[in-house]
Amino acid sequence: MRNPMQDQLLKAGLVKKNKVAQVLREQAKQRHAKAAPADDEKVDARRLQAERAERDRALAAERNAQARLQEFRAQVRQIIDANRVDATGEEPYSFDDQGSIRRIHVDAAQRQQLAKGSLVIVRDADGYVLLPGAAAQKVRERDASLVVLDNRQRDTGGIEDEDPYYSRFKVPDDLVW
Repeated sequence: MRNPMQDQLLKAGLVKKNKVAQVLREQAKQRHAKAAPADDEKVDARRLQAERAERDRALAAERNAQARLQEFRAQVRQIIDANRVDATGEEPYSFDDQGSIRRIHVDAAQRQQLAKGSLVIVRDADGYVLLPGAAAQKVRERDASLVVLDNRQRDTGGIEDEDPYYSRFKVPDDLVW
């Protein structure tokens, strides 16, 4: 398939017949080469495929983390519902929750259990709940931020270590403030 220009050049004697055939073969190779992907395109395709795979892995990891978080929340909800101790009584028990003073009404026995650490106050969607120490430990394993007051875990290295003057004054456990 020669074009008219090539025919004219052959008739004029400016090019040889084998040179025209060689040019035609090169043109055919170039046309076929355009149809087949080049090495650069293969490398780009592999790189894009690797990027997609990495992005898919990251999305899967994020979805797994979200599923795990929802599972922990459901477990905490079940633990609280199964082990809830009803706060009965008329005496307000004050405690600190994120810098705010909160109150829950308890009776004398519950106040003693809170002071000893056998009962723990846990944040719930409805407010605050009393839980036995073992159940509170299970909640702490899943989400420690929900445990508001646990006198077994109380930090004793506070002001007493900083200022020896105040170590002479002991604060009673049953102090109502």
